[in-house]
Amino acid sequence: MGDLQGEVARNQPIRQVVRGRDQSLPGDPAARRGGNVQQTDNLEIQSFIDSRRMSAQQWMLTALCFAIVFCDGMDVAVMGFLAPSIIEEWGISRAAFGLVMGAAPIGLAVGAILAGSSSDWLGRRKVLLGSVFAFGVLTWLTALSRNPTEMAALRFATGLGLGAAMPNTTTLLSEYVPKRSRSFLLATMFTGFNFGSALIGFVAAWMLPRWGWQSVLHFGAFIPLILWLVMLFALPESARFMLVRGRPVQAIGRVLGRVTGADLGNVRHFSLVEEKVGARQPFAALFTGAFALRTFTLWVCYFMGLLVIYLTTSWLPTMIRDGGMSVDRAATVTAMFQLGGTIGAILVGLAMDRFGAARSIALAYLCGGAALILLGTSGLHAAGLALIVGLVGFFMSGGQTGLNAYAPTCYPTPMRATGVSWMLGVGRLGSILGSSIGGVLLGFGWSFTTIFCVLAVPAALAAGAILVNGATYGRAEESRVEA
Repeated sequence: MGDLQGEVARNQPIRQVVRGRDQSLPGDPAARRGGNVQQTDNLEIQSFIDSRRMSAQQWMLTALCFAIVFCDGMDVAVMGFLAPSIIEEWGISRAAFGLVMGAAPIGLAVGAILAGSSSDWLGRRKVLLGSVFAFGVLTWLTALSRNPTEMAALRFATGLGLGAAMPNTTTLLSEYVPKRSRSFLLATMFTGFNFGSALIGFVAAWMLPRWGWQSVLHFGAFIPLILWLVMLFALPESARFMLVRGRPVQAIGRVLGRVTGADLGNVRHFSLVEEKVGARQPFAALFTGAFALRTFTLWVCYFMGLLVIYLTTSWLPTMIRDGGMSVDRAATVTAMFQLGGTIGAILVGLAMDRFGAARSIALAYLCGGAALILLGTSGLHAAGLALIVGLVGFFMSGGQTGLNAYAPTCYPTPMRATGVSWMLGVGRLGSILGSSIGGVLLGFGWSFTTIFCVLAVPAALAAGAILVNGATYGRAEESRVEA
């Protein structure tokens, strides 16, 4: 596999500024129009990307990553819409079907940790192609299940594929877009998850009464398999990954040139200016030097955010029903959380690019904590309940999506996918805890007010963790620039 530290150590600082045909500097507007790059000793990849406008291929890559996350959202949500029909057809209890419902989230956590981090060895493109193909085929096979055990096994396997998709779309896109708009583009990409979850609900409502639950799974499999065919021809490998893996200069130039729309055939050497990795294995590197605190704070932040989000979305409808309101009212109020989260993701992404990532995310979590206290103290019968729930979703889901966009910047190329995938995998424990602890707290007699006021605590812990992370990352950036 090679020594990752040695791979990165070969990267040298920029020795010659990249110039276009018109001899202008890459930061000047004229240099962003594309064209040939004159023969140069060294082209630093990220600086080159940052100096140019987004090309058509970069926008295509953004759309592809959005589509992958869109399919991810469809597949994660689909069983919730199909459960009543399957339970009725098979004549089983809700408890028996719980095995099926819990299988995919567990597989997703395992897949994020194992398959997600494998792209630091195998490449982003290979793992993404394998992931999308796997969850497409496995979703199709799920439609052939004959009992809950078979379906649970297939859903677990599907979760493994789903778990590999999210960290690698994040990693690949972050390595090909300019820093000035990276957070916004990544946050927008993540809204695909919400759109996918919503679409499969409409599809299920239309297809279920006509062709049964199997047809919805066939639809959910068909879309990613078509996407896989497009990806096979259109998805590039990461030029940064190719560099740290010692791929030939000509191969790196072809891929980077195709994505950015520039002719890089005259470049003699590519480089990266980023932190050195102090361990051979990507996972071990997560706990070396400054990366250790950075890793821990990302885990804490992601865990706390998902705990709040999943407890709210999983148990709020039940609390509303217990409060004497209708099913329609419960569904409408809870849907406001998702709507607010979608808007929040985009606006928090914009704020991250303009005002700084860690501060924007921390502010979102703190405002989310305040909104949770407002929700708890207002009560279930508040006139503005739907609006308050929308505010909670705006800040909490906005901050969580912002964290997804921020995490890839915390790690250098040889360990980036590993760092992101472990954050997602460990954070999933927060979603599992949030989904289950709500029932326990209600069983203990906790009131609506108490539960949501207490939820402000993990929101504040998430804000504190990301501020600590931002401080350590900022010091590392300053040290690197001075060096």
